[in-house]
Amino acid sequence: MNIMRTAMLMAAMTALFVGIGYLLGGEAGLLIAFAVAGAMNLFAYWNSDKMVLRMHNAREVDARSAPQFYGLVQTLSNRANLPMPKVYIIDEAQPNAFATGRNPENAAVAATTGLLRLLSTEEQAGVMAHELAHIRHRDTLLMTITATIAGAISMLANFAFFFGRSRDNPLGIVGVLLVMVLAPIAAALVQMAISRTREYAADRGGAEICGHPMWLANALQKLEQGARGIDNERAEENPATAHMFIINPLHGRAMDGLFSTHPNTANRVAALREMAGEGASRQQRSPWS
Repeated sequence: MNIMRTAMLMAAMTALFVGIGYLLGGEAGLLIAFAVAGAMNLFAYWNSDKMVLRMHNAREVDARSAPQFYGLVQTLSNRANLPMPKVYIIDEAQPNAFATGRNPENAAVAATTGLLRLLSTEEQAGVMAHELAHIRHRDTLLMTITATIAGAISMLANFAFFFGRSRDNPLGIVGVLLVMVLAPIAAALVQMAISRTREYAADRGGAEICGHPMWLANALQKLEQGARGIDNERAEENPATAHMFIINPLHGRAMDGLFSTHPNTANRVAALREMAGEGASRQQRSPWS
């Protein structure tokens, strides 16, 4: 199922990219866009995780440079029966986190310094268990490729006015305007459709990994409140990566209903509270107490 979803995503993004090429340059533009999209999909599969980490100035840490955080991720990885991912810290005041990588054997998790300062060890465990659930569900390939190609589509749309003056443009200025307006929206809709459903699944999976749904529920409430008041400049400069974070890192929320990359935090917390009630008798003592 995950392989099928990945194939459908790449096909949809490729079709969108090729359609933009046709609107801007006719048949020649279509062929060029098709070739570029094929190369981009291949490049994104192998390198998009590294690109995202570089975009956010993430630095890799190990058991010596960040013993508590690294050890926490290691413990959770063992509980989830996952290979140990690479661990990164982002020097960013906004509390947030994400996971990336094409498969569990080539995965990475990243947390901001703001998150590490704000959350207790148990709450950090809830968040990182959520990210490990994304890795276990193989969401990270979808999310990272989406971020890379959506960013390219948005960039192309921004330059459509200059690139769209070709004599082969079948719709003239109308085609250019369509690309400028509709292409970023279409790319965003793909991101949102993936992110919203996968966040709920990762919340449930993360709660199961750490054994305490309320750790994640409490963390989500703190993260939303903390992120609301602190700008994440890197995320604002690279909005195509916003859906990868556990909490929306962007502050342009004028269209927060239809165009939100994340489900409502209150709904996520409610689902986790319900899960905690169902499993109250099975709650385990914290291994980090």
